[in-house]
Amino acid sequence: MNWQDLWESLPFDPENGTFLGHTLQEWVFATCAGLLAFVLLPLINRIVRKRADALSKHRRIRWLGIVGAVLQASRFWFFLSVSIWIGSEVLLFGDRGVTGLDKPMIVILLLQAAIWGRQAIQFIIDRQLEERLSTNPAEATTMAALGFVGRLVLYTVILLLILENIGVDVTALVAGLGVGGIAVALAAQNILGDLFSSMSIVLDKPFVLGNFIIVGDMMGTVQHIGLKTTRIRSLSGEQLVISNSDLLSSRIRNFKRMQERRVVFNIGVTYDTPRATLERIPGIIRDAIEKQEQTRFDRSHFFRFGDSSLIFESVYYVLSPDYAIYMNTQQAINLQIMEQFEALEVEFAFPTQTIHLQTSTPGDASLAAGETAE
Repeated sequence: MNWQDLWESLPFDPENGTFLGHTLQEWVFATCAGLLAFVLLPLINRIVRKRADALSKHRRIRWLGIVGAVLQASRFWFFLSVSIWIGSEVLLFGDRGVTGLDKPMIVILLLQAAIWGRQAIQFIIDRQLEERLSTNPAEATTMAALGFVGRLVLYTVILLLILENIGVDVTALVAGLGVGGIAVALAAQNILGDLFSSMSIVLDKPFVLGNFIIVGDMMGTVQHIGLKTTRIRSLSGEQLVISNSDLLSSRIRNFKRMQERRVVFNIGVTYDTPRATLERIPGIIRDAIEKQEQTRFDRSHFFRFGDSSLIFESVYYVLSPDYAIYMNTQQAINLQIMEQFEALEVEFAFPTQTIHLQTSTPGDASLAAGETAE
């Protein structure tokens, strides 16, 4: 091949002064547009990011923080690709149809969108952990799992969009993934059930770390909330491990969220207690309760006649959920009642039986025999 043939093979038309069908002026405009975009895009990104960060910190507009975090994840190759695409659009201004750079640009945009989405998910997870980690450290594990699931869904959607953009028929692929997903879900349904139960515990918060709960016949303090199991330290010291799905399917009694404790107790006195003394007993019990600091008296009544005692029922509230405070209060009330009963010589009743024996004299026996003979 000689030089003349090589010159003629180039996409340059010396007669019209065009290269690839475009004049030198059009090429200059397209190059300037691309360079201007390459300079302005990172500059605008930086300005908007700093402004969003400043507003999120000073004015506490929380949603602007995620804008700054997402823009910070913008990549150099993304700005370069957008600049080249803008230059090509300027070069082909007025020409209709899809250019050769449109599909690659869509792929690049989807890749950048995946990075932006990942950054947004990570920002949300970090912010939630920052707010809740001090009160519930167990959320770190579950929030990490939520972040993993979110990124997995994001990457799957982005991959399918890229494949569709390059001409791959994703219908059969999605159908195959659906069948495979059903098979995996059936094989790991117990694990997935516990995983979603763990998320439900974190989001709905039926209990948190440190709460004293009762589940069925088991009770204790919550020590750890994991992806599959929750661990409870029982009162006797051993650790109880319960799967999250079993835990949520049970009725849970959470004593930590109790604002005050309602207490009902009965006192039985003997049947030979005088009526005037019985009338004074409710007042004695009320005085004993009201002398305690963290109590609120409700009622005290002569409740019923028992088998071996006269029973008084009393109700009061301890204005604290602490069990030790309740026990100390009840002990003080009991001692106060005993002191007053000793002063009034009132005896507490206990289960007793009284047997009445009737005896007859010999005369009565012979009379009864004579009456029988007649």
